[in-house]
Amino acid sequence: MGTKTVDEAVDANGTEAKSDEETVHATKTDEAPDAEVEETGNAEAEDAEDQDDLDAEALEGKDTPEAEKGTPGVGQGAAAVVSAGLGVVSLTGSWVATVAAARETLVGQLGTSSTASVAKQVKEVYGDAWATTALVGGLFALAALIVGVVVLVRPAFGAPGKPQAAWIKSVAWAGVSLGVIGLVLAVAKYSDIILGLPSTS
Repeated sequence: MGTKTVDEAVDANGTEAKSDEETVHATKTDEAPDAEVEETGNAEAEDAEDQDDLDAEALEGKDTPEAEKGTPGVGQGAAAVVSAGLGVVSLTGSWVATVAAARETLVGQLGTSSTASVAKQVKEVYGDAWATTALVGGLFALAALIVGVVVLVRPAFGAPGKPQAAWIKSVAWAGVSLGVIGLVLAVAKYSDIILGLPSTS
């Protein structure tokens, strides 16, 4: 027959209610992972942005000290190269020495009469010019020596814990060595210890 008993009706309603609850529960269960994924994704994105900001700040903080450290090294290296260059010029000569010697020769020719002795003419025309060349070479050698020594002792007056580059020391020592050699040769020539005036007797 089509008539339902009370128990059957209750069972039917209970079953339907359970089905509705299961559907709602299943829907919430399906939606929960999606929400968790979104929250996790947002958190990871924020962490990544924070990490990028920290990295950028760290790089900015490192750039300035390195630039400041690099400046003294560049200056010392340039000074070392200048010292070596001055030492080479003191040994090989320069246009300054050439012009000074030629001027001294001209002055000697103008100031010496034709009746002067041969010894005096040689000294005024050639000896003074050679001495002038030696003097200019000695000045270049002295400059090379001073600049090289300053470069070598500079770290002692700088910030502690900053060693000088090896190539700077090498070039500075080369400048000092060339300066010493050039200075010794200049003094020897100026005092006629080497390459003195020829005898006129």
